[in-house]
Amino acid sequence: MKFFSGFSLQNDAIFFDDFISKSDFSISGFSYGAIKAFEYVQDALKDGKRVDRLQLFSPAFFQCRDSKFKRLQTLSFKRSSDAYIEEFIKSCFLPYEVQEVELIEGSLDELNELLYYEWSREALEKIVNQGVIIEVYLGGRDKIIDVNGARTFFLEVATVTYIKDANHFLQFV
Repeated sequence: MKFFSGFSLQNDAIFFDDFISKSDFSISGFSYGAIKAFEYVQDALKDGKRVDRLQLFSPAFFQCRDSKFKRLQTLSFKRSSDAYIEEFIKSCFLPYEVQEVELIEGSLDELNELLYYEWSREALEKIVNQGVIIEVYLGGRDKIIDVNGARTFFLEVATVTYIKDANHFLQFV
């Protein structure tokens, strides 16, 4: 099992322990890490490696958001990356209590990559056609990503688990 962490985070797999497939042939990623997991699976399959399952937890999905939203995010990060990350983490946990997370320094390049990333339905279908099961987990109260856009997009290629009262970290009461 390989797990890719979210933007500016490390060791965040613990939040998804109840969902993560522990198989040696499962690849998982959270938020920005979902992009990295997806790209990893594409490369692994090209190299003839075995992958049985790709799990995307609250995948960074902003391709339905307008350029004004994306510019505002990058400008806020440039103004003060520390303040941006603090607000970002608070928003990840809304509407519930903020929990402790392990941070690493996220870069403007990484933020731009996740904001402007275009998920490819064709590439996802290719993965499915190679026998990989794709699972997407979304929280209905997620204040970070475009949940409805992600839900509609991924439904055609994946099993989508929608947790109505869950936040970005898929926590719910």
